[in-house]
Amino acid sequence: MNVVIYARYSSHNQTEQSIEGQLKVCYEYAKKNKLTVINEYIDRATTGTSDNREQFQKMLKDSEQKQFQGVLLYQLDRFARNRIESAINENTLNKNGVEIISAKENLSKDPSGKLLKGVIESVNEYYSNELSVKVKRGMDLNADKCYYNGGIVPLGLKLEVVEVMNGPFGKKIKKKRFVIDEEKAPIVQKIFNMYVNDHTMTDIIKYLNKQQIKTAQGKEFNKNSIRLIITNKKYIGIYAYKGKEIKGAIPNIIEEDVFYKAQEKLEKNKHAPARKRAKAQYLLTTKLFCGNCKEMMVGVSGTSGNGNLHTYYGCKGSWQHKCTRKNISKDYLENLVIEKAREILTDENIEILANGVFEYLKKQEDKTDLKRLQKLLHKKEKEKNNLLDSLKQCNIDIVKNTIFEEIQKIEQERIDIQKQIIEEEGNYIRVTVSQVKNFLKQIKKGSVNDIKYKKMLINVLINKIYLYDDNITIMFNIQNKDYRAKLPDINELECSYKGNNAQPRRITDLLQAYLSFFLFSFITIM
Repeated sequence: MNVVIYARYSSHNQTEQSIEGQLKVCYEYAKKNKLTVINEYIDRATTGTSDNREQFQKMLKDSEQKQFQGVLLYQLDRFARNRIESAINENTLNKNGVEIISAKENLSKDPSGKLLKGVIESVNEYYSNELSVKVKRGMDLNADKCYYNGGIVPLGLKLEVVEVMNGPFGKKIKKKRFVIDEEKAPIVQKIFNMYVNDHTMTDIIKYLNKQQIKTAQGKEFNKNSIRLIITNKKYIGIYAYKGKEIKGAIPNIIEEDVFYKAQEKLEKNKHAPARKRAKAQYLLTTKLFCGNCKEMMVGVSGTSGNGNLHTYYGCKGSWQHKCTRKNISKDYLENLVIEKAREILTDENIEILANGVFEYLKKQEDKTDLKRLQKLLHKKEKEKNNLLDSLKQCNIDIVKNTIFEEIQKIEQERIDIQKQIIEEEGNYIRVTVSQVKNFLKQIKKGSVNDIKYKKMLINVLINKIYLYDDNITIMFNIQNKDYRAKLPDINELECSYKGNNAQPRRITDLLQAYLSFFLFSFITIM
């Protein structure tokens, strides 16, 4: 079987070495399982929360040539940490005859493996959200001091590196702050002067592009790039973060009266905003497929004459391949799927599933790397303690300084090892049979009015749904037996549902507030 390897590391705390580690594990797995690796796709310093990755997209495109039958990953979070995009891209690969293989998780294709995959994807998304919180915390600290917090540096400004004191030993760390770019600041002043003196955006764009002046991203100017400059408060010295504005934190490029005159003109020329529409959440996206043409079904909406918004699922093939599959009411279909998903969680199924997941996890754990790191951490702690003892007994200043420097070095190494241990422990899912049973029982008892609950129920239990003209097939992750049923005539369905304004039946709200806790009560993330 021919496979390709996809590897990725994010920019916040990983390095090129993490790619080497991923490749090593993948090649060892390929050799052990008699897989032939024909290519590698590697994205460096790229987040997994979005699929906008160059090599990732190239891999999806190349899968159309059907030269490989599998994508080998170090573990599932290298593919994606966003469950929606993960499902969409996995479906693209599946349509091209390509499966996803995880070297570390080594998921089986039986019902327990499918459920475990859904749980792991939920955990990865949770980890990504947790990481985002920590990153934002660091950004909050930066913002308090008006330091650069990432993103594109506006035209006319540049970054200056400054050293600040930090840490228990007064260690210096590097930060960045905004200063004026003397070479490009006049361009920004020219843009504002032209705009407030009745030149149109088109006039400004033509002038700048004719002079071969580029945006901060090195591209030609357009209306959007001009608008971003005109509305950027950094040009009048304001540092803005999360709605909080700090005046005088950045050197001025534009005088305030010129800036606000430009805002008045922009507001005057602005068209009336488009009417806002309610945003519906389509819970079955990536799970729902047309039974006729096998294309994914997606959310569509329409507004009736009285202004009411109606939501449906429609087949993509209806506009791509002229599929005859009609739209179906979103609420009706989602309620049907939720009802059947809850019914599948019988006591017997929960018992079988809990034991299966527990045994599977026990077989898959390989703690060799974790034990090595823990042993190394113990060694460093011992070295540090020995040096501290030496420091207490030493009376010579120059020797004390040398020992102190060595202690600092070992302390940094110890911190680095602890970070590696945390990352390695994050790969293990600690679970008991009773905890899995608990988790599944709470899923069954959750409130059907809770959108988060319904999302989790669908993600964990539903594999795929095929919708035909007059019947539906629901394929569950935890049971080989599928649910099949006839649907009412589409016209009858629409009429009956529109006339029913009752809320979905409430089972119990007792555990609603604690639902997230139950998910992670048996999944320990370090």
